[in-house]
Amino acid sequence: MQTPVYFISDIHLKLQASPKEKKRRESLYRLLDQIRKTGGSCFFVGDLFDFYFEYPHLIPKAYMDFYQKAVEMKNDGIELHLLLGNHDYWVQEFITEELMDQVYFDDAILEVDGKKLFITHGDGLLSWDHGYRILKKIIRSKFFIWLFRWVHPTIAYRLANAISKSGRHHTHSNDFNKDVRIEVQNVAKNHFDNGFDFMICGHYHLGEMFSVNEGKLAVLGDWFYRPSYAIFDGTDLTLHPWENDA
Repeated sequence: MQTPVYFISDIHLKLQASPKEKKRRESLYRLLDQIRKTGGSCFFVGDLFDFYFEYPHLIPKAYMDFYQKAVEMKNDGIELHLLLGNHDYWVQEFITEELMDQVYFDDAILEVDGKKLFITHGDGLLSWDHGYRILKKIIRSKFFIWLFRWVHPTIAYRLANAISKSGRHHTHSNDFNKDVRIEVQNVAKNHFDNGFDFMICGHYHLGEMFSVNEGKLAVLGDWFYRPSYAIFDGTDLTLHPWENDA
């Protein structure tokens, strides 16, 4: 993998166009254009799309501007990697073979320039997420995916758009975020004890960096309230805010 490696998570590109969504995308694309200038790799750590379900001969048109931007990046030599999240797991050949250089259906383990990185979207990571872990197995099963493909795309996408709460001013309590920090750092400690140097996690929208023993943990921010990205330069991992008016 080419360095520097940029890590971005929880963008949640929306199905419905709006002035706010347009502004969010313009902010994101400024960062992607910056990556095109520096070279390297861009790693999306899950929930790139607010909802993505690919049919054998259909892809969602709402993301056409992103598809174009991704092609421009690849033409400039940028490697594109996507680790699937809980909003955009259901991809097929367009994403895996045409748009991305590498797609990860589970946690990713990388070794770059002699450093070991553990990358996870983070959904189902918390010890108390018992119910969600069961749900995750169901909705990612081959049977569920086969069954859902019999739903007409218009109905499927309307349903997904109605269910999604991404960006609707929902924030967790301070106590919940405190518990998340403790849990994720404990997970990171286990990985660092087993030889990893860095861990990158999405899903929890914190936008924070932690030093855990000899390792570093980046819990990336979302692209509604805490836009941020991490960079691995071949030696170190750093976290950077990205303001909407940058």
